[in-house]
Amino acid sequence: MNLIGFLSAAVLLTLMPGPDILFVITQSMTRGKRAGIVFAAGLCSGLIFHTLAVSLGVSLILYESPIAFMVLKVLGASYLIYLSVRTFLRRKDSVFVLSADKEAESRLYRKGVLMNILNPKVLLFFIAFFPQFVSPDADNPTGELLLLGALFILQAGVIFSLVAMLAGHLFRGLMRRRRFSLVMSVVESLIYFVIGISLMFVNNLH
Repeated sequence: MNLIGFLSAAVLLTLMPGPDILFVITQSMTRGKRAGIVFAAGLCSGLIFHTLAVSLGVSLILYESPIAFMVLKVLGASYLIYLSVRTFLRRKDSVFVLSADKEAESRLYRKGVLMNILNPKVLLFFIAFFPQFVSPDADNPTGELLLLGALFILQAGVIFSLVAMLAGHLFRGLMRRRRFSLVMSVVESLIYFVIGISLMFVNNLH
């Protein structure tokens, strides 16, 4: 396996503007760096599901089934639209600083997990990206896919955490201003909505 090439590509792809890193930045801006890190941990936990799915061939089954793929798209889009409406209705709440309550952290963590698992774009990415770095003559391709998945999750966790800390630090003062906080809540709601709608147009190329 070309591990250096894989890690280089993985880091660049993780840093590219996309839903995951955008969500991490948004959570960090509106609720502080701790929230961004907790949310990032949820996203990376969701990647464990995708790693196992692509390694065991489950992802390919979902990809090959138009009905299963459509169900995944609808679930993913519906969940994001639900978050959009919920965030908009709570836009006047004071959102900065994640509650010390463990249940608040658990909810944010679960949100990250679900958003990743229900995202068909992640499924397509894993199917297209990972096999390129598996040795053609590998005796144990499943083992290699699991290793690549573990490396991808590790680098994503590090990058997301660094981004969360940076965003939380830069916007800490601004989020204490009521008007800016309100605007960011609306922006967060729009991000959920736009990405949710975009999931409905994801094509499995069949």
